[in-house]
Amino acid sequence: MPPQPPLQGLVKGLRLTLRTAMETMFPDGPLKPPSPAKGAATVQYPHEKETPAPRARGVIALHEENCTACMLCARECPDWCIYIEGHKTLAPPRRPGGKPRSVNDLDRFDIDYSLCMYCGICVEVCPFEALFWTPEYEYSEVRIADLLHDKERLGEWFETVPDFETYESGAQVKQKKVPRKESS
Repeated sequence: MPPQPPLQGLVKGLRLTLRTAMETMFPDGPLKPPSPAKGAATVQYPHEKETPAPRARGVIALHEENCTACMLCARECPDWCIYIEGHKTLAPPRRPGGKPRSVNDLDRFDIDYSLCMYCGICVEVCPFEALFWTPEYEYSEVRIADLLHDKERLGEWFETVPDFETYESGAQVKQKKVPRKESS
């Protein structure tokens, strides 16, 4: 079999791309107007909004009461976009007559979404279920510095965490429970 000229593959690829584009834009042919049920489905974003798929990855929310400042999420983050600061305090004993115990108190919990790649490792490794995915995706900012969300803003995102959906039958994953939202 003789070798093909160098541009023959390029021309073949362009022809296939053009044919696919024409079929998508004009499913009934180039002379007929496209019917709404066929062809490309485009959502006019600012005016129409699609609902995200279940378990969609939007923004990460923080349930501050569950966070013990163990810093496991910050250590496992491949982008190093999580910043945590805490201090030790004495908590009351668990049972009467016991000695006070030392616990971490959360001072700072920030996520820099300009660095985050939304891999979800932080949500998965959190042993205390303090981090959750929310389906919210509209949090762009004019200034890149405003993409650093502090613990108060991450706590506001927690209000949008959907209720937990059980896994399919046969799944070998431990079922997590989403903390109940307190009604105000």
